[in-house]
Amino acid sequence: MKMKKFKTLLSLSLISVLLGGCVSQMPQVVQGQNTKKGAAIGAVTGAILGTVTGKGNKAKRAAVGATIGGIVGGVIGYNIDQQAKEIAQVLDTNVNNAPEAEINSPDDIIVTNTNNYVKITFRESMMFPTNSDKLTASARYKVRKMIGVLRNYPSTIIQVVGHTDNRGSHSYNQKLSERRALSVARIIKESGIPNRVYKKGCSYDKPIVPNSDEKNMALNRRVEIFLYPNENFVVNQCI
Repeated sequence: MKMKKFKTLLSLSLISVLLGGCVSQMPQVVQGQNTKKGAAIGAVTGAILGTVTGKGNKAKRAAVGATIGGIVGGVIGYNIDQQAKEIAQVLDTNVNNAPEAEINSPDDIIVTNTNNYVKITFRESMMFPTNSDKLTASARYKVRKMIGVLRNYPSTIIQVVGHTDNRGSHSYNQKLSERRALSVARIIKESGIPNRVYKKGCSYDKPIVPNSDEKNMALNRRVEIFLYPNENFVVNQCI
């Protein structure tokens, strides 16, 4: 009995490592690969669960677990791929998985498809007037276009994160980043979609480039929207 419990704990620990790796690691992927990767991870996890739970033939339980896990993982990966594609389309852009897309892209909106979530970056230049948390008409239009896609994905978790440059005090920029995130989150919530929505301000704690000149500061002033398949994938994007 003790050995059985030990094997169960060991297997569950391995599952935790596998899933934790999915959350913490964000390598670049080509659009469409998430379906395959999700299926593979789900199959491994399902196979492990199959061998440590239930009674009867372990090989058969592992096979059943792998099949179910593969299907679930594949669905998650497919949804990430589809969301990225559909959101990029309605925002009149393309999925951009280049390592430095946020820095080098000339676009005001960058849609990125990672292993774990979809990320939409909105430049401040098209979102807010200087030192303001009032969304421009163009920004409201784009956010509502994104919401139209999310109506088809009610289980997706939405996280809105505001960022500033380092001019002014940290506390001032913290409040500004929070208000900007709130402005976007409010439109999403008021749309009536059932998705869970989180909001967060990062002040100037997570620049994508050094705040060394006006051009770089403009890149750091942004709002990011993260779309997670479920709560297990949500991370603190200010760290």
